[in-house]
Amino acid sequence: MLTTRKKSKVIKEHQTHVKDTGSADVQTGLLTKQIEELVSHLKKNPKDNHSRRGLLKMVGRRKKFLSYIKKADLKSYQKLVKKLGLKE
Repeated sequence: MLTTRKKSKVIKEHQTHVKDTGSADVQTGLLTKQIEELVSHLKKNPKDNHSRRGLLKMVGRRKKFLSYIKKADLKSYQKLVKKLGLKE
């Protein structure tokens, strides 16, 4: 689970304007951070299948956001993928 500080830091990194908290870029950044934390949890607790299912749902949601961004603005997509360190 993301703390408020971590969440606000991720939002500041990905927002397009000052009051932007819900754009696809911001949501993708937040999901990526949650996925990273959940992966580290699952490395310590490999039998936690409930969390694994949640992880798969988050990855699917992030994939949908990324495909939307790719359709809307290819340059923004490439920049975001590079910033997050994801494969294209």
